Amino acid sequence: MQNNEMIEMVMHQTESKLTAEQVAGQVEAACNKYSLALLQTYIYHDIVESKGFPIQRKVFVYNICQAKTASMMLTTNPEFSTFMPCTLAVYEAGDKTVLSTMNMEMMLEAVKSNAELYNQASNLFQSFKQMMDELAVG
Repeated sequence: MQNNEMIEMVMHQTESKLTAEQVAGQVEAACNKYSLALLQTYIYHDIVESKGFPIQRKVFVYNICQAKTASMMLTTNPEFSTFMPCTLAVYEAGDKTVLSTMNMEMMLEAVKSNAELYNQASNLFQSFKQMMDELAVG
């Protein structure tokens, strides 16, 4: 399997013509609109620069949670805690901005026998992807 195929399999990505800063400036409001809790924001390009390793691209990373889904998942599948909370990355890639998150569809297959959890988590992923699409267009 080629690197690009692997990335496409494990990541869900959306591209934007907006700058990374423009997208980053909308994340908090978008989370509020979708009833998601923005737990943490990392301005990675500043963090690595402060450690002596400057990079030439802007990279923003957000930890985002929906408490009901998190509670359900942790109650039945605590091993999934390593994938939580949901992460949204916004970064520069040439002349575009990429919004990226983990493709949860593979993991959701593992909880399909629990219909309530599967439906809740599937709905969360669909909302997350919709939020990313809206962020990409501004």
